[in-house]
Amino acid sequence: QVQLVESGGGLVQPGGSLRLSCAASGSIGSINYMGWYRQAPGKQRELVATITSGGITNLADSVKGRFTISGDNAKRTVSLQMNSLKPEDTAVYYCKARIRIPTSLVYSNYWGQGTPVTVSS
Repeated sequence: QVQLVESGGGLVQPGGSLRLSCAASGSIGSINYMGWYRQAPGKQRELVATITSGGITNLADSVKGRFTISGDNAKRTVSLQMNSLKPEDTAVYYCKARIRIPTSLVYSNYWGQGTPVTVSS
């Protein structure tokens, strides 16, 4: 009943930019945080960036200074601006949200289906 829909992935040359967006919809009581994770081929899924409903951000060291995360509580969206992209940023990027549905007191994790990002010349 909760859906996360991502958009914005694609192919970009090294040094280029992409913007990912994610929108949460469905039966949502409140959102604790939203963010992005990524999984490269043969590797584990890793944190890229998160933002809480209060606007506190957390970014992986590997993307600090290059990526920016922003959120809109009213629209229930989160965006990831990725600049100065490197080949090692190539991965499937997943939106994640920690959400409490109206009939529960507990927050649970929800994931989008993922959007591929390829950085290559």
